[in-house]
Amino acid sequence: MKRVIMPKDIMTKTIHRFILMFLTAGLLSSCIPFFSKSNRPNFIVIISDDQSHDSTQFMPQTQSVIFDQGVRFAQGFDTTPLCCPSRASIFTGLYDHNNGVETNEDKLNDKYQTFIMALHKNGYYTGLVGKYLNSWLGEPRPEFDSWVSWPGSVASYKDPNINVNGVWGVHTGYVTDIENQYVMQFLDQASKQNKPFLLVYAARAPHAPASPAPEYANLLQNLPPYRPPSFDQADVSNMPSSISSIPPMSAKAIANNDAFRRHQLLTLISLDNNVGNIVTKLQQMGRLDNTVIFYISDNGLQWGEHRLSSDKAAEFEESIRVPFAMRYPPLISKPYVENHLVGNIDIAPTIYDLAGLPIPSNMDGMSLVKLLKGEPWRDNILIESWPERGYWAGIRTDHFVYVETENDMSEFYNLQTDPFEVNNLIKDPQYQSVIADLKAKLQVEKQPHSP
Repeated sequence: MKRVIMPKDIMTKTIHRFILMFLTAGLLSSCIPFFSKSNRPNFIVIISDDQSHDSTQFMPQTQSVIFDQGVRFAQGFDTTPLCCPSRASIFTGLYDHNNGVETNEDKLNDKYQTFIMALHKNGYYTGLVGKYLNSWLGEPRPEFDSWVSWPGSVASYKDPNINVNGVWGVHTGYVTDIENQYVMQFLDQASKQNKPFLLVYAARAPHAPASPAPEYANLLQNLPPYRPPSFDQADVSNMPSSISSIPPMSAKAIANNDAFRRHQLLTLISLDNNVGNIVTKLQQMGRLDNTVIFYISDNGLQWGEHRLSSDKAAEFEESIRVPFAMRYPPLISKPYVENHLVGNIDIAPTIYDLAGLPIPSNMDGMSLVKLLKGEPWRDNILIESWPERGYWAGIRTDHFVYVETENDMSEFYNLQTDPFEVNNLIKDPQYQSVIADLKAKLQVEKQPHSP
């Protein structure tokens, strides 16, 4: 048989076509070991639980190694400020009226692909340590190669019952320390893989009952009381009935609120240690600068503002605004504070983008790569929730927030003159054109779309 020798340029083009075919099919990393060591970045998504947006001041290591080494999003929001819905938006890049997760009891249908599923299909070694969704019972999921979790939101701070890769068992010790052990174990396993990795670390802290580690329990004894202008709001006559019907806080309620806040901050000390350990471990592995690290809370929390204590599904800044930062030196060469409006829905498309995967066209979120490169960005973001008092939805801009609540008074606040949202201007004549514009935008954003 006569041997056919292909010209060099034709051979090269043929090889390139085969490589592109494998990449498109998501098969290259599993078929050709050389390419599984590509420059695709690793990802670590750290999700705290019920953390106030300004409480990272009590986390010096987290501030130092993430917030001060990357970009801090000063206007970072959870579009639905409640644990399970917020996480569903983080994982899918969809508003919750589009992914169907409206309450903590709702399950996320597998037809809504998460970034975890996408990366697992495309050659990433994937892991979870901590809480997935409240509606999930803690058993393993196929998109994770390694799984350490608990049933729903239930995990004791002391001696928690945890599912480790399908095996339930009580683990002796403090829950955040146990989380750290399994995070370190995952990173050790990841270092041995012939592929990039993704870790979702969803911590227990500082969720109620916010029990601090014994070694920190006596700290912050002289913590100043938290008393913003909206604390135990005196005049609620111009607020929706869901607020105006709440009586002023009693002395006992205020004392309990102060104690709970202190305990939350104390639980963050242990989480702060874990974040420091993660960055140190990545340095030792030689993977730090090729790892994208996100830090976000699943929602904020009311500490007595507007007479609300431990409430999270509210339309106010304390609930919707969260600590949010991203560290990735190849994209963020100099640390800075970003003031554009960003949301939890933006994490998923950013991960797709940086992993070299097509961003699904139905996503409500936007890749933060565009923002960090100075490209055009949004000027408003939708916020919504389904609490017992009735569905509410609103539009948040740089200067204003407009909210409609089912069967209740609407709200409009000028955040420049009233950052604590104590003066509802919904009936003020000078703002009616602005309100009409935001109302129209809200109607557009609330419209559902298919998966």
